[in-house]
Amino acid sequence: MDDRIAQTPAPPYVTVVFTSVRTGRDDAGYDAMALEMDRLAARQPGYLGVESARDAEGFGITASYWTDEAAAKAWKGVAEHAGAQRLGRERWYAAYRVRVATVTREYGP
Repeated sequence: MDDRIAQTPAPPYVTVVFTSVRTGRDDAGYDAMALEMDRLAARQPGYLGVESARDAEGFGITASYWTDEAAAKAWKGVAEHAGAQRLGRERWYAAYRVRVATVTREYGP
């Protein structure tokens, strides 16, 4: 299987879908912070994986996967993550939306 696709357990589990439009400002700072957030999230209890894509115009979707809603909420409260969110609002995102859902079914080859 392609390692860009998160290996998740049998449902149910929680996904946090972050849809955004980048401002185009401070690409190097954004890339460094995104890498650090990926590393930090992977160390959090309940973390299952992440998938992310962004097009040339700055529209992107990142889905992170968590064992349950408590684990997803705990990630939201991590201080370094909160700082990254603040910088995102101030500098990196022209628009964004966060959606949290429970995955009840999945399939693939």
